[in-house]
Amino acid sequence: MMVQDSQREVLAAPHHPQPSTWRDDRVTAAWLGHATVLINFFGVNILTDPVLFDRCGIRVPPFTIGPKRYVACALQPRELPRIDLVLLSHAHFDHLDLRSLRAISREAVVVTARRTADIFRRIRFREVIELDWEESREIETARGGVTVAAFQLLHWGARLQYDDYRGYNSYVFERGSKRLCHVGDSARTPAQRLGSRGQIDLLCAPIGAYQPWIHAHCTPEEAVAMTDEARARFVLPMHHQTFKLSWEPMEEPIQRFTTALRNAPQRVALTEIGQTFELPP
Repeated sequence: MMVQDSQREVLAAPHHPQPSTWRDDRVTAAWLGHATVLINFFGVNILTDPVLFDRCGIRVPPFTIGPKRYVACALQPRELPRIDLVLLSHAHFDHLDLRSLRAISREAVVVTARRTADIFRRIRFREVIELDWEESREIETARGGVTVAAFQLLHWGARLQYDDYRGYNSYVFERGSKRLCHVGDSARTPAQRLGSRGQIDLLCAPIGAYQPWIHAHCTPEEAVAMTDEARARFVLPMHHQTFKLSWEPMEEPIQRFTTALRNAPQRVALTEIGQTFELPP
């Protein structure tokens, strides 16, 4: 099985974002695959949970031991714009990938969960900030400030077997009167707190890897319910179509998600890897 997987071709992303054309007076987001979203937030470039290469897992150069993508990252590292802010939700290998972090500008500020910064301490970013639940910080980047607040969800943060002391976060981040949210990974949990700072304009919600891992990952229908509780205008479904981490068919999460929102399809920001969404005024 592992030999067959190593020989399997990684498909090209169906869409190719063009961040060089994005306007700095708008909010634009592209889903690069899995939980990686590139956002131009009024001129501040933000990257969530960057996993940019064909495999994620334990790195034993020149190999990576772990899951292989089915669809390639929509942008290669060299195609990324300068990243000002990185948001890391937790330490799992499919969300905190050291090889990908090394490919990002060292001028970036990194916000990460409690007791996780030691994992990438040898990568000298301009600033690394750990946030615990209900903590917030005004983050100053080269292109302006972003307020980032961390909130509780229902997941876990251990990277290996015995480091279950590590934190795990959802993030709400604000700039220029707009408010975005990166949920990270979560099982079904009340999401009203995510909207406690005001209405969320765009919420990035995980919708896959729920069968049989329902204790750690919400279903598509539960993701919609959490989006409603957070009072989000638009929702960007993520954490599907990229890695095979669970038993449900690869296309099932997005099919169930769009069905759950069939009465409000205009709220769905995008559905395929590489697509770009521009937040309406």
